[in-house]
Amino acid sequence: MTQFPQLNGFRGAPGLVRLIGHRGARGVMPENTLEGFAFTVKSGVVALEFDVVLTQDQVPVVTHNHHLLNAATRGVDGKWLEGEELKVSELPLSQLQSYDVGGLDGRTVYGQRFPDQVFMSGIRVPTLGDLLDMALTPQGAEMLFLLEMKSDPQFAGDSHVAETLVSEAVNAVRARGLEHRTVLHSFDWNLLEACGRIAPDMPRSFLTKLPENARELGEDSSKSVAPDFSSLGMPVPQAVAEAGGQMWCPFYADVTAEAVAHAHELGLLVSTWTVNEVDEMHRVIDAGVDGIVTDYPGRAQRVLLERGLVWSEDVAQMVAE
Repeated sequence: MTQFPQLNGFRGAPGLVRLIGHRGARGVMPENTLEGFAFTVKSGVVALEFDVVLTQDQVPVVTHNHHLLNAATRGVDGKWLEGEELKVSELPLSQLQSYDVGGLDGRTVYGQRFPDQVFMSGIRVPTLGDLLDMALTPQGAEMLFLLEMKSDPQFAGDSHVAETLVSEAVNAVRARGLEHRTVLHSFDWNLLEACGRIAPDMPRSFLTKLPENARELGEDSSKSVAPDFSSLGMPVPQAVAEAGGQMWCPFYADVTAEAVAHAHELGLLVSTWTVNEVDEMHRVIDAGVDGIVTDYPGRAQRVLLERGLVWSEDVAQMVAE
């Protein structure tokens, strides 16, 4: 198997479970924002999971849904957006960045999911380049990227659309020499196949969520772009390995000790998403995962420390001292 140095920061070990900040630290900071990412890195969690889509002018930007979520977006007048949600791919970057994404509308179902998230103003959707540039500063010297590319269901099966997204994201990474710190990540296994051709020097992480799991409120569903898991004809980890993956990233409810052991036998790393509740953190740790993707990095740090575990070699050294 090809060796990818960027995987070392996602690899668990005895006494070591990696933590990965989901959209930064969505539970306490505005998601997918430079402010949220900076907070997460400063807290000692240097691996970041985030989402990338393209604007109308083909700029890769960091935002989760294909549409701006009204519950998390204010206009220039300071009021929450209403009505039909604006599609990112139909907005030029200049218009997209006129909106404020620094807070949640607590009256909405999505806003009520994260009551501890701070409320800020003047916060913009960052470009992928903005985030990558943080890794070139002294404060970001250890940053690692789990870069999720979001396939638009409207263009499912359109190889040109998929390759354009991959190419623009990969070009931004290459322009800064950050290939060795980046893992490419998606629910769309066809898009990941394009990643293998366009960026063979960057490992691929295969996201999965079995169809019996409910859709999360306020989230774009992955079901329309993910493979038909019922027709794989083999266990999911085996399918990931046969597709050329290096990491399997299952939904936390789908994690079992048997599946994790199988993945490890196949040479895969296993990072599970999005693990926010303490009891689930304990369960997936017991199952043997390499890493935990979480909206609450601080909560996960406390769980690990209470168990005598750490999330990085630096922390291990500090605890030993």
